[in-house]
Amino acid sequence: MQNKFKYLSLLLPGLLPLFVFILADEFAGTTNAIILALIAGGAVFVYTWIRNKKADAFVLFDTLLLAAFGGVSLLLHDDIFFKLKPGIIQTILVVIIGLSAYSPRNIMLNMAQRYMPDKEFDEAQLRQLRSQTRVLFWLFFTHTLLVFYSAFYMSKEAWAFISGGLFYVIAGLWFVVELVRQRILRSNIEWLPVLNEEGKVIGKASRAQVHSGSKVLHPVVHLHVFNKKGELFVQKRSIDKDIQPGKWDTSVGGHISFKETPQKALQREAKEELNIKTGDAKFLFSYIWESDVEKEFVYTFAITTDQEVTPDPRELAGGTWMKIGEIKSKLGKSFFTPNFEHEFQMLIKRIVFK
Repeated sequence: MQNKFKYLSLLLPGLLPLFVFILADEFAGTTNAIILALIAGGAVFVYTWIRNKKADAFVLFDTLLLAAFGGVSLLLHDDIFFKLKPGIIQTILVVIIGLSAYSPRNIMLNMAQRYMPDKEFDEAQLRQLRSQTRVLFWLFFTHTLLVFYSAFYMSKEAWAFISGGLFYVIAGLWFVVELVRQRILRSNIEWLPVLNEEGKVIGKASRAQVHSGSKVLHPVVHLHVFNKKGELFVQKRSIDKDIQPGKWDTSVGGHISFKETPQKALQREAKEELNIKTGDAKFLFSYIWESDVEKEFVYTFAITTDQEVTPDPRELAGGTWMKIGEIKSKLGKSFFTPNFEHEFQMLIKRIVFK
């Protein structure tokens, strides 16, 4: 938010000649007001050049446009040309924003990356940026129409407010609405811990980020549920799952939330998916699993229980008990998820089956 206001403040120098014109017009007449506004524009250009030790391209363009329209206004003794200057500048901005918002070429993104070469954007951020750019386009477009209308049909005072003050009112309201919207969205995001190869938490990321192909290492829990007969319960993944939809998988599996322990996550996931308690669950091993779209640090547990297993249809597409031999016969046939098949090979080496 601070950066947005910083960039917005770059437009302020261009408004100084406008305010000088309005103030001088009240006391010195239109011709003198235009002359004073031109002097103010030149002063802004020199000041920014000295401060930045180089000519600012935006201020230079603004000053040249001011001189051109001011000169035409003086020659024709008509201030309409001077008053059209803010609208002309905004028209150029509207074209740039419009191309960025609705064409494959994002000019604003290219400009931002020129000033922030180390900044990278993932797909979710690019979609959000394009959405915000489209809102910004319509705000600028509407304001530009008002500027042109006020230049021809409204008083100098009304034109001054619309060309200057109203823009900042609209921009301020948009920033406030955007800030509130972002906070609401962030409060609804499912945050997951980011781990290093040793399993230590080094940060956090959203669920969307870890499933975006970024290969951010994040923790999950798996629970293998056995009954007294030695059968293993396997679940059928929902068709709506992000990863391996519709395949058969570990009894219980789920992400560990940020600031949540593996044991707490196991307890929560087992309750949600199968409505069972995990007090007797034993930790077996941990390993790193990497697929095409994600990278997981897996904590694997097992439990033998006589509890009634009740799959939640909101979480799973179904589930069934399988004998170990039956599971072995279905390996390598795309019946199970690749992760389950990999983990099952480690599981049978650590558990003695009757």
